[in-house]
Amino acid sequence: MGETTGGEGVGARLCFEDVSVGDELPAWSRETGLVNWNRFAAVNDEFYDVHMDDSAARAAENPQGAFGMGMMRFSYLHNLLRSWAGEDADIRELGCRYRAVNQKGDVLRVTGRVTGMRIEGDDHLVDIALDVINQDGESTTPGHAIVALASRPTRRRPVT
Repeated sequence: MGETTGGEGVGARLCFEDVSVGDELPAWSRETGLVNWNRFAAVNDEFYDVHMDDSAARAAENPQGAFGMGMMRFSYLHNLLRSWAGEDADIRELGCRYRAVNQKGDVLRVTGRVTGMRIEGDDHLVDIALDVINQDGESTTPGHAIVALASRPTRRRPVT
């Protein structure tokens, strides 16, 4: 099935105060191919011939054959965010653009970098630049996210 990295932070509580602009999120990666695509298709009812059959994909002008789903890479972006921020975080916004085809055997590495932080009302928001990079270093899915994190409670000094 291929190597998977990331996931170490799932369940950990990341707080707004633990984050700084410029922080790199721990990369998340996966080697992709028919096994991964078939599982994703089964869960999402996405059994399109171009993702399963080389001749159908070639007829659709992808000379290398069957190729991966865009929405699978979108889910990989979510995987990175959840791995980094934990289950308590609220992914408020996630967007991306598809710039390259996910070919069989590609090793996709999802990256993220904190680009901004702000407090709006009671929300502690973190802006993140994202991308899915293939084994050749090519950007395939640049994107962005806004994640709301919990704030660490401030301790008050006892009145003496």
